[in-house]
Amino acid sequence: MPQPRHRILSLGAGIQSSTLLALSAEGVLPRVDYAIFADTGWEPAAVYRHLNRLEKEIAEPAGIPVLRVSSGNIRKDALDPEHRFASMPLYILNKDGKPGMTRRQCTGEYKIKPIKRQVREILGYPYPARIPKGVFVEQWVGISTDEFHRAKDADVQYMHNRHPLIADMNWSRTDCISYLTSLGLADTPKSSCLGCPFHGNAQWRKIRDESRDEWQDVVEFDAAIRQGNARANATGNRLLGQAFLHRSRLPLGEAPIDHVTAAERAALQDELPDADELENGVPDGCSPWACRGDADTAVQSDFGLAT
Repeated sequence: MPQPRHRILSLGAGIQSSTLLALSAEGVLPRVDYAIFADTGWEPAAVYRHLNRLEKEIAEPAGIPVLRVSSGNIRKDALDPEHRFASMPLYILNKDGKPGMTRRQCTGEYKIKPIKRQVREILGYPYPARIPKGVFVEQWVGISTDEFHRAKDADVQYMHNRHPLIADMNWSRTDCISYLTSLGLADTPKSSCLGCPFHGNAQWRKIRDESRDEWQDVVEFDAAIRQGNARANATGNRLLGQAFLHRSRLPLGEAPIDHVTAAERAALQDELPDADELENGVPDGCSPWACRGDADTAVQSDFGLAT
């Protein structure tokens, strides 16, 4: 049976993938040959600080290279009329007052695509070279037992996904947090873009209350995408409605991130039945092959945002 050429870790720098890196570095799990971090260019400062610490304190002593790859800056690209933009899952208020949401393409473009490109380089078959059958890497993905239903294989033959937290450790997210706490990494942040629409109210408050500059950044971005991304507008594919980062479909600076009334919660119930997600967001943010957002988010017919 063919064996993988390399063992790599898809490092989102969140709870689960940080746990896998540490388990590998400590020898609890086999040593990975590479850890690959896909940088959207708009991660919170806390994520970059945590990534730097992982690299210096965990990966380097174990001889594990951390490779940082990128397809660009998602914030800049959204506001650049010359740049083709892979849409974020924005909340839409249509002209008739009905709510909607744009398709999530950002994970594929800014997370998965650059990792695939790097894996091809590692294997020695950069695009568009054909990778021979049976040549592949084993890719570790940080999914724990409480989200086992998200454990899926990659969509290409040269990458075979493995989920060691499930297959080898039988660990839940709580187990991961306990382990990281024992290593002095209790402050491991959620890994997601600074302006990810899947943030819960607690995450929005944390940005507002702990990082004034980052809060100003996301408030300005929220206002800038009200009529859709710049590329769509420049090509005449305008949004027939308004786009927002917050589920309330209000400007972020006015959104009810401190308190959600019963009426507001009821109005959101159809699209977000779990009240905990309204407060805390999707668990552990957005990682490659494991984004906790809805991959099949529908695009309304009068959206002018998808490209």
